[in-house]
Amino acid sequence: MKKKKIQNIIIVAIAIVIIGSIAAYNYSVEQTKQQGLQFGKELEQIQEDVKQLQTKFYSEKTRWEEEDISKEELLEFYEEHLKEFKGIISRYDKVTPPELFKSSVELLKISSETQLESDSQFIEWIKTGDKSAKIRSDTQFQEALEYEMLGLVEFYSAKTGVKNYEEPEKFEAPQSGLTQKVIQVSENMKSECDNDFRNESGEFDSERIEIDWFNCVNEAKNWKVEHLP
Repeated sequence: MKKKKIQNIIIVAIAIVIIGSIAAYNYSVEQTKQQGLQFGKELEQIQEDVKQLQTKFYSEKTRWEEEDISKEELLEFYEEHLKEFKGIISRYDKVTPPELFKSSVELLKISSETQLESDSQFIEWIKTGDKSAKIRSDTQFQEALEYEMLGLVEFYSAKTGVKNYEEPEKFEAPQSGLTQKVIQVSENMKSECDNDFRNESGEFDSERIEIDWFNCVNEAKNWKVEHLP
């Protein structure tokens, strides 16, 4: 999972390079061109701030693991992290993208919002040791990555002229798919039960372990029932 998080930071860095190049985009109307230049600078700065925030988020966890800071200090930092992240996300609503770029901004915003949810669940795991919170964090992290990639595809399509002003598409944000997410998280929880209690042959080393596995799976099932819409 640490590898995935590093990959996410790399992708954000790539996103910044792509988004920064909007300054060279050739709009046919001068007014639209100037609007695009300003929009590109604003969006580039938002993505840069998200990248820096996430880099610090994981580096502080590493400091805690290496016992450079206490758990209390880590959690205090994470509380400030959530506040700062919310502030950055609010800036997406203040940019004024040309029509073609609106969908990419929405997708990048959704990506950041989903990453914030992932961070919140990650903090809950650090705070309480609740493994289900860690699983939810991992699931939301992956979703954030997918939304980000969709946002980059939309952005690049607009920038290179694949999308044009002749028939602009009306963007509709992806549905939350809450039911699907709940089922996915529940299945991930069950898989975690298998990893924790089954041996390499898929068997149980004792009756006690099998009972613990059974309780773990039941907890995952109950969680799904409680959270299904």
